[in-house]
Amino acid sequence: MKQLALMVACWLGLATVTTAQSGGWVFPCPANEIAHYTALRVAHPPAINGDLTQSCWRAAEKSPRFADILTGEPVIHDTRAMVLWDETNLYVAYHVEEPFVHARFTNHNDFIYQDNDVEFFVGGPDSYYEFEINAYNTCYEVFFIWEEAYDRAGFSKAPEFARSKLTPFNGVGYTTHPRGRRLGNFNWTFPGMRTATRIDGTVNNDTDRDRGWSVELSFPWKGMKWLATDGRALPPRHGDQWRLDFSRFNTYKEAPPAKDSGGWFWTRHGIWDSHIPECFVMVTLSTNLVREAAPSAR
Repeated sequence: MKQLALMVACWLGLATVTTAQSGGWVFPCPANEIAHYTALRVAHPPAINGDLTQSCWRAAEKSPRFADILTGEPVIHDTRAMVLWDETNLYVAYHVEEPFVHARFTNHNDFIYQDNDVEFFVGGPDSYYEFEINAYNTCYEVFFIWEEAYDRAGFSKAPEFARSKLTPFNGVGYTTHPRGRRLGNFNWTFPGMRTATRIDGTVNNDTDRDRGWSVELSFPWKGMKWLATDGRALPPRHGDQWRLDFSRFNTYKEAPPAKDSGGWFWTRHGIWDSHIPECFVMVTLSTNLVREAAPSAR
């Protein structure tokens, strides 16, 4: 059991991972390509209204342009993400370039992944959280637990994770994960989460061209207790690291000869599967304040 716990810590806590079986990296994303990002603290929380012209977002460092999930090659439209935080919440924003904004689903936990959407994952030591959103601000959520950690990490004692509420899951394209199978609660909702989108154009109207849409999210740290089963601080301390993933999926693809999979990521996974926490972006939380511009004098 001690050896297994050590391996689990290595899988999620290090930028370079080794395994006892192979002595090398076993995951489909190249280890040297996994992105690192520093999220700065914000003194005044953003209004969660989808407006990314707020001073804190203008000052936040943007991600590189998302690339194809399989190849890491450039894609036709721009997508970028940003992260900020304070003692209460983790804040995430996306800018989505889209000349023809489309959305269909309007009910929570509709199959947003069949729409044009952006997605956000939070990786913990024994579990991870999946979030999806479309331009209508319709959300989809799942909480996944590694089956080997279900009893060991205390999930089995929580009513929200009773076995009767969980569905077995074994990944999408990468079904040979060293940790084995997962259990998913497909009716779990992140407590206190706030979301907003803003469309710069006319949704579902292709007679004109749109600029795109934006996403603004807020996740309370206190809602992440089941993602912090290793005892990490909530809220985080300066220098703490979290595995976070940022992606976009489209119902269309760029025309050949472009090799567009339709899935675009901050860090490519190398296989058609979002559910590989070892491939998530390594985000360091800094207590240094984001440098917002001072308001203009009137």
